[in-house]
Amino acid sequence: MPIPETIVCVDCGGVCSLISYPDPDEGFQPGDIVAYRCRDCLDRWDIEIEADDLE
Repeated sequence: MPIPETIVCVDCGGVCSLISYPDPDEGFQPGDIVAYRCRDCLDRWDIEIEADDLE
């Protein structure tokens, strides 16, 4: 399963969209940092991918 395209913003409860792109050859890998941007408050969230996130 790929990582989610959206997450819930911890600050305002809005929708955060994925703004990172996967490596064209390998996709996202454990340890990669992905960024999300909130549509409402514009906060940015950087999240480290863990192996469980990719299963």
